[in-house]
Amino acid sequence: MSLERRLRAKGLEAFHNLTGLRKPSTRDIFERVAYVFPDDLRVSRYPRRVCAAFNPGAVLKEEDLHVFPRLIFDYYGYVSSIGLFTVNVEELLDGRVGKPLDASVVLWPKELWEFKGCEDARVYDDGRETLVLYTGFGYHPKDGDLEVRWVQGLASLGDGWKPLKRGFFSIRGVEGEYIPKMKDSALLVKRGGEAILLCRPTFDDVEVCWRGLADLNPPVVDAETMEPVLAPEEWEFKVGWSTNVLQLSSNEYMVGWHGVVKADYSYREGLAVLDSEGHLLAVSDYLLYPQGLVEEYGDRPLVVFGNGLVRYKEFILWVGGVSDYCIGFFKTEIEKTLENLNWVSG
Repeated sequence: MSLERRLRAKGLEAFHNLTGLRKPSTRDIFERVAYVFPDDLRVSRYPRRVCAAFNPGAVLKEEDLHVFPRLIFDYYGYVSSIGLFTVNVEELLDGRVGKPLDASVVLWPKELWEFKGCEDARVYDDGRETLVLYTGFGYHPKDGDLEVRWVQGLASLGDGWKPLKRGFFSIRGVEGEYIPKMKDSALLVKRGGEAILLCRPTFDDVEVCWRGLADLNPPVVDAETMEPVLAPEEWEFKVGWSTNVLQLSSNEYMVGWHGVVKADYSYREGLAVLDSEGHLLAVSDYLLYPQGLVEEYGDRPLVVFGNGLVRYKEFILWVGGVSDYCIGFFKTEIEKTLENLNWVSG
């Protein structure tokens, strides 16, 4: 049996073992704080006009909230890059965002495997280094030709947010090494050159949320450590990890996830709490979903999608893409998130 088929079979079991944890109920606990639209951004050192800015990663350093949106300039080929702008978190929480915002492009396609776009950043920063997980959409050799696919990219950023190196994840098992279609990942806990990775590889028609131990240089996941964590419920097409991870206590970590609902094909968001090895401790029903004209109507309607989760004082701030065209800032109290979690028995 190939590595892909073995992991597909393991993922398929999750549809039976990991369902029934959630209900299709929606309770939006997040307050709309502000929106940033494409025309609000003034990008330096690049001449084209921003047509879409969405699905942003985020990291907070003191009172500076650094936002890493997916940028699309014009629409020739819909090729994405990852940008950067900064807002003051205190002003943001008061609903004040000075516009226009100075922005720059941090990651753009340079390798064959990301030739068609760098997408959907999730930022890990421990004060010593900044790592960015992102979707690389591009070309891969296959049978003497090139195949288009997406992979889970990993970049490290140095001073001035300058990329130092980049690569993408493979999976290594006893059968050999395999490059899956993979996106929607987050670093849970990093220990030296290794990390517990939350990921969502695609094995044929099976997509569930996994955890596994990964080397970061080069990026490779140990297949023998991979275990499913979260699976789609019967009313969903799929689920995926949405955000970076926030540490709540010594062994509790919060992460956002999304489900795609069959009834209206909307993307709706929830929260989960994991331990340091990635075992599921608690999960919510939907706590954030698109409402009203600004959020429901875009290039891909009915979407609120990660990618940044930030804790500041008593607040959780969700920095999310809105219907594939703009950025929304959503806040709630930490206590509200905890009140809406369903704790999983051991």
